[in-house]
Amino acid sequence: MVGSEDTGTAGLRIVSPEDEAALGDWLHVHNTVIPTHHLTLDEARDRAGRHRLEVAYLGDTVVGSSTVRPPADDTRAATVIARVLPGHRGRGFGGRLYARGLDRARRLGAETVETVVLSSNEDGLRFARKHGFAETERYVLPGETVPWVDLRLR
Repeated sequence: MVGSEDTGTAGLRIVSPEDEAALGDWLHVHNTVIPTHHLTLDEARDRAGRHRLEVAYLGDTVVGSSTVRPPADDTRAATVIARVLPGHRGRGFGGRLYARGLDRARRLGAETVETVVLSSNEDGLRFARKHGFAETERYVLPGETVPWVDLRLR
């Protein structure tokens, strides 16, 4: 795998998905954590061109991923999303991904930080609230049935 690496929390290795295998791992985490909104590899490639993506590994095992949507010019708000596969939660991996994403958002000039969580992901909502996020909106995307929750860092 190519990309910047971080060897922090308990052997966690975090890389930018600069090859197809790592991008496929990012996509696997996304589609597992968000089963109502599956992306294709082409859609993941598009996101990699617009956002900052990272994949977290413990050894050779993918455990999570993150997305940082850079700040929009009109709002200066960035979106930071950390996802951890269910079998790897509660071990600090999400916190590490989130901290890296928050740092990147601030370096990109974010004045406000937001996140978005599928409402059925109770672990994700609990994580966001624990890290200082407050709910701002709930909505259902066209063709979907499970609401999304937008949250903003207080």
